[in-house]
Amino acid sequence: MKRLYNYLPLHFVVLGIFGICFQFFTQFWTFNFVETILLLGVLTILILIFKNRVLRTFIAFILFFFIGISSVCINDDRNYESFYEHYLEDNSTVILQIHKILKPGNYYQKFEAKVIKVDNYKTKGTVLVNVKNDSVLNGFCVDDKLLLKPALKELIPPLNPHQFNYKSYLAKQGIHHQLFIEQHQFLSLNSTTTTLFGLSAKFRIQIQESLKKYNFKDNELSVINALLLGQRQDISKELITDYQRAGAIHILAVSGLHVGVILLILSFIFKPVERIKYGNFLKTVIIVFLLWMFAFVAGLSASVVRAVTMFTFLAIGMSFRRKNVVEFSFISSMFFLLLIKPMFLFDVGFQLSYLAVFGILWTQPKIYAIWQPQIKVVDFFWQLFTVSIAAQIGILPLSIYYFQQFPGLFLASNLVIIPFLGAILVGGVLVIITSLLNILPQFIAHFYGKIISRMNAFVSWISHQEEFLLKEISISLNAMICWYVFIFLGVYFFIQKSSKKLIYFLISILLVQGIFWLELDESKSKEEIIIFHKSRFSIIGKRTGQKLFLQHDLDSSKLIKENSIKSFRVAEGITKIEKSDFKNYIRFSDKNILLIDSLGVYNVSGLIEPVVVLQYSPKINLSRLIEKIKPSQIIADGSNYKSYVIRWEKICLKNQIPFHYTGQKGAYIIKNE
Repeated sequence: MKRLYNYLPLHFVVLGIFGICFQFFTQFWTFNFVETILLLGVLTILILIFKNRVLRTFIAFILFFFIGISSVCINDDRNYESFYEHYLEDNSTVILQIHKILKPGNYYQKFEAKVIKVDNYKTKGTVLVNVKNDSVLNGFCVDDKLLLKPALKELIPPLNPHQFNYKSYLAKQGIHHQLFIEQHQFLSLNSTTTTLFGLSAKFRIQIQESLKKYNFKDNELSVINALLLGQRQDISKELITDYQRAGAIHILAVSGLHVGVILLILSFIFKPVERIKYGNFLKTVIIVFLLWMFAFVAGLSASVVRAVTMFTFLAIGMSFRRKNVVEFSFISSMFFLLLIKPMFLFDVGFQLSYLAVFGILWTQPKIYAIWQPQIKVVDFFWQLFTVSIAAQIGILPLSIYYFQQFPGLFLASNLVIIPFLGAILVGGVLVIITSLLNILPQFIAHFYGKIISRMNAFVSWISHQEEFLLKEISISLNAMICWYVFIFLGVYFFIQKSSKKLIYFLISILLVQGIFWLELDESKSKEEIIIFHKSRFSIIGKRTGQKLFLQHDLDSSKLIKENSIKSFRVAEGITKIEKSDFKNYIRFSDKNILLIDSLGVYNVSGLIEPVVVLQYSPKINLSRLIEKIKPSQIIADGSNYKSYVIRWEKICLKNQIPFHYTGQKGAYIIKNE
């Protein structure tokens, strides 16, 4: 481990990560290609000129910090003159090329598309395309081109506190606009160019068509597509939920686990090649080639490319047969990936993959050393057990932070499935090859389908053991960081027992306790009024400590499942929700809040600059209301007609009164100051 700390690319990765984060959150560097190259070149020359080791190291750190900054700029399409938005006008004609097929929604098929031309200008940039269901019977294929006059829309941020930020998620993938189209609004063009992604998609469609001949059940075929072809679009919501609750969702996503298993299998198969001259080099070339062939078949998605890149470095490193080669390959692959695609840093899959591998590399050997069974079968399952525990040590705080649950039976699902994953993958490859050649016996296809069904049934059984699934666990970003400090120092003390390490570990315990009590005290003392957004409904909440009083018109049975309330309750540590009736007036924190519903009654005397909340489209003369009660703020929630909201907004703008519509700006929160 000490050698790893002194491994120079590790320091470069850390500085590069700081640079990526700094640029992403501050937009510090205004992109200019010449200035960027000039700055990096000057720093490089200074490293070569100066002889002082400390000074050279310091300049090198600055260099890689700015490499992180510049990589973010270079990968942001908005920084280029050819970005599509620079050429769009009201009546512009656009040519889109389908780049990726996404999981469809209830009303729209979804695609990522490259904007390759605006009018007569070649452009770059990616948009989200929503095609109304039934507008295209067979959907689109990768590389299909569309001609249209788009009405690009900004992506909508979350409209309620603590909801998933889809806008931020897409922005990190370089997508900043979306469009909604129907069949009469576009024209399909003959595509004369085929990209690597298009070839991959065509080959994958051919495989899927060949598999359909062998009567696999829907869930069997969808899992085969996920395991071997990297396509999860057809998996039912119920099945995905089962895998999530069982702690086995990584089985359905082609990632480091699958590629690692394939690497081990290929290393075993091609081991005899090492005996010939230059055999070690030849074996590495063959394995790397086959890994990237697998990535090609699996659609070259971001997760697949990351995993194959990581294990490509590992395969090359293993060929040198030196100590710590796995750790060095792990760091080098991260450095390479972030250099090429810095936005990977904010991808949950990237974070979980590298933290899991880090946990395995760092802690698994020490856990395994506790007991070394003499029986090979027992030793195999003990190794598998320690690997699963080590991976969970690496990802536990982060997975709770993102997913707010912990599957207590993850060990059971992993200990049963992972030992057979190699056989399932090899069997799947053979099934695909023989089906393409039309020589797959039906009884083998039936047997393989039964194996997949048994795996699905086992995962479903695990997921329904409710008492072992810890749900609705919420930790803040600060708490997550404190937990990682605790885990790091705890494992460090376990590895190198000393009084100094023990003191650090005890301090980390105090740190976790401190953040817990601090956040708990803040939660108990917090008071606020929240006007939530819910289309066609009205939800107003008064939060007092860990209690939430709601005035709403929802069915009480549906309120528990309402996402806007559930996400707020879990994230804010709300322990009790009660229905309330505020009538048409709330007094809060020296503020008067006047609620005006469909009856349009607002004759309340003695109000001084109240906050007015409009509900259920009241038929009122807003100009007269403003003149009479002089509100400090006017808020319209989701229960109002949009035509009314547009009219009210114009009136407020004319009278210089702040106007807030929850359907555009999200929930409105009044805090106790």
